[in-house]
Amino acid sequence: MSCRFRPCIDLHEGKVKQIVGGSLRDDGPGPKENFVSEKSPAWFAEKFREDGLTGGHVIMLGKGNESAAEDALHAWPGGMQIGGGIRAENAARWLEAGASHVIVTSALFDAQGKFLQNALDDLGREVGKDGLVIDLSCRRTEDGWRVAMNRWQTLTELSVSSETLDNLLPYCDEFLIHAADVEGLCGGVDADLVSFLGGWGKCPVTYAGGAATMADVELVASAGRGNVDVTVGSALDLFGGKGIYYAELAAMSRADR
Repeated sequence: MSCRFRPCIDLHEGKVKQIVGGSLRDDGPGPKENFVSEKSPAWFAEKFREDGLTGGHVIMLGKGNESAAEDALHAWPGGMQIGGGIRAENAARWLEAGASHVIVTSALFDAQGKFLQNALDDLGREVGKDGLVIDLSCRRTEDGWRVAMNRWQTLTELSVSSETLDNLLPYCDEFLIHAADVEGLCGGVDADLVSFLGGWGKCPVTYAGGAATMADVELVASAGRGNVDVTVGSALDLFGGKGIYYAELAAMSRADR
């Protein structure tokens, strides 16, 4: 059993970076960086286009990344999703710029983490179900997982459960779920979370977080029952890692199509 590889372009201060999950904060020291590329965001997008890799995502980590994100989308129009600071007021603009979908998390909650149904309704009117990916990136708690917003700094009231996925499914085309506790650490995936997502399996779901070797990718494929796609960041040789080879993932995705 295999899984589809979804490439990522994480942008911070206009550059392609790999950052340890949860280390990017509004105040205090800067984030812990695993990798900073000298190549442009457009270079990565063009590579993904050449290899026919669709459904990846461009994530703007904070302000000052809009121009870099636009460059990436223009290099692979319709081939990548966009997230980071997306809300109803600007969502349509990003689809017009070339994104296949917009990705949202924080816009769906108030400052205390309470879910805002009206915000989801507004986004739906702007981009429709087919243009929306809901990001349910989360942290593990005593009773499962809870969605984390504000660059994973704030836990919300929303659990990652079958009920939550079922309730949100009518509004979106896919889910994107980072396991924030292991993101960027290259210490292994959250197999329990992957297994849960694979057992639900009602729409495309992309998992990210912790993959360090091809064994971890294979674990996502098996535990996810072929229903969970995978994103690989810091361990990927394309981003300075040593555990997973981009060419192997690209070949796996071609074989899976």
